[in-house]
Amino acid sequence: MKTKQLLFTMSVVVIIAVAGFFFINGLQLGQTNSGDALEDGQETAPEVILDDNELMEKFETALKTIEGSYVSEIERQQLIEGAINGMVETLDDPFSDYMDISSAADFQQSLSSHFEGIGAEVGLVDGYVSIISPMRESPAEKAGLLPNDAILEIDGESIEGWSVNEAVALIRGEGGTEVTLTIQRSGNSEPFNVSIVRDTIEVESVRSDTFEHEGALIGRLEITSFSEDVGTQFDQLLQELEVEGIDGLIVDVRGNPGGYLDGAQKIGNLLIPEGKPVVQIEHGDGEVESYNSSMQDKKPYPIVGLINGSSASASEILAAALKESGNYDLVGETTFGKGTVQKSIPMSDGSALKITTDRWLTADGNTIDKEGVEPTVEQSQPDYFYSIALSVEDGFERDQVSEQIGHAQNMLSGLGYDTGRNDGYFDEQTEVAIIEFQESHDLEVDGQLNAETAEKLQEDILTHIRDLENDEQLNRAIELVVEQASE
Repeated sequence: MKTKQLLFTMSVVVIIAVAGFFFINGLQLGQTNSGDALEDGQETAPEVILDDNELMEKFETALKTIEGSYVSEIERQQLIEGAINGMVETLDDPFSDYMDISSAADFQQSLSSHFEGIGAEVGLVDGYVSIISPMRESPAEKAGLLPNDAILEIDGESIEGWSVNEAVALIRGEGGTEVTLTIQRSGNSEPFNVSIVRDTIEVESVRSDTFEHEGALIGRLEITSFSEDVGTQFDQLLQELEVEGIDGLIVDVRGNPGGYLDGAQKIGNLLIPEGKPVVQIEHGDGEVESYNSSMQDKKPYPIVGLINGSSASASEILAAALKESGNYDLVGETTFGKGTVQKSIPMSDGSALKITTDRWLTADGNTIDKEGVEPTVEQSQPDYFYSIALSVEDGFERDQVSEQIGHAQNMLSGLGYDTGRNDGYFDEQTEVAIIEFQESHDLEVDGQLNAETAEKLQEDILTHIRDLENDEQLNRAIELVVEQASE
């Protein structure tokens, strides 16, 4: 028996070797017989162009061969869905995707009034499943996630090679449950863990508030998502602000991951004057359609847009329209840079294809894809706004060095506990700052950055960030509107 097994194994090796030799030489013979001279070392076959019938026949042959000959039983549906996934992956487009029935339902729910999860748009960035944009005041934002954060693991399981839909299915879950993401962030040498408690995300597409500054009443419309009814909500709240007699308007799309294209168009119709373009759509055949504003007269008050690196897609359409079509200022930071348009095409079984069908251009015909919309007035937030979620297990003490210590130093300084540095070296002044923080919060006073201190520190910094008095971008926008209103 052992002899037979050995002989069989040797036979397989011989067959594989002979097959490989025949394949290589077959290509060479084929090219030589066709009259094409081969250059030294050339081994590639001439390109064979198949017509549609031949291509479908090839697909059928592959399907039936796998079904009839593969060593294990496999469902036809699984093969077909794998083929569809393969077609989409061939596009090499991070925003095109095949969504199975469950993923398609989740996608539609994400654009509805509420869903359960962490509240972040996720996509492929440089081949990694990554955070595109955390929603404002969502669990993802409160946990400190930022655009372009690459997700390496979910609950300790590596997601290398996973599709976006596979990752999203694991990240989403019932409100109140916890998920831990292992994050790799640009500028940080080591990955870190972020634990997030899922919640029911209520999608309030537009929020309204007002600010009094130097005798002027400034209205703000904060667009959190371009959902189905965002245009109607925006119109209603804008009318209410105008009845209040605002002297200027701030349109805030920071942290907005986008949504429906027509939502940006509808809002553009309410803000962009003189029938100028809101957006231009470039189709695959090169034809360009311009969608012009239906509003004729310019608003009697100044308008300023607020943007940041989490403003993506439809947010960028509106921001670019304000900047180019209405000659309005944009305050903040360069946006994410997504200049393509996707359509969700439902399949008969409830699954869907989300594919890129068009590119969008600004009013002046510019593309912002992978570049973003630049502000006219640059304004960053304080350093502690960009600090990552602290991940402290064993704790840190004097003379240790860690990126976590550096983030804690940023937070402490932002809260008024001066560390004198933020380079991650735990010196005496950092220890004094931690002691002062611990004393003021009735914590154990040991001068160490332990888990309890880190948790309270992060809680305080999030409260500090949500205090509008500390929002330097918003305050700069208010000042700019007041300046323009007084001109």
